[in-house]
Amino acid sequence: MSSPYDPPPPGSEPPPSGGQPPQGQPPYGQPQYGQPPSGQPPYGQPPYGQQPPPYGQPPYGQPQYGYPPAAPAGTNGFAIASLVCAFFCSPLGLIFGFVARNQIKRTGQQGEGLAMAGIITSAVLLVVGIIWTIFVLNTADHIANNPYGLAPAIVR
Repeated sequence: MSSPYDPPPPGSEPPPSGGQPPQGQPPYGQPQYGQPPSGQPPYGQPPYGQQPPPYGQPPYGQPQYGYPPAAPAGTNGFAIASLVCAFFCSPLGLIFGFVARNQIKRTGQQGEGLAMAGIITSAVLLVVGIIWTIFVLNTADHIANNPYGLAPAIVR
């Protein structure tokens, strides 16, 4: 077995220099003049016994009659609005989320996950907002009724 680094056997021709193919042979990867590229049929009529497909016939797998298939519906706008409004106006985000879910069930649009995220985020932030409001009002009442402000009452 010989390796590419072994010297050539005596009497063999060296490869052509400059990357040019030997005379009379086309360059590598290119067909000879007048021959179709490999894997492609020759120009003109098909070989004997084969008929070309008739004009106007749709390609395989395409619908042959009726309307073309409907394009997939986009993301529901109320679902997007629900998630955005969840951070700025939680009650509105909650309402938009439920409206979006009803529309998505009816129309088949995308955005079910966005609508659920908007509903959950709105509900959590609404509960946190209510708890925060109760805390602030309770603290304000405590300050208003304590003559010493936030300091604890001094026991006499």
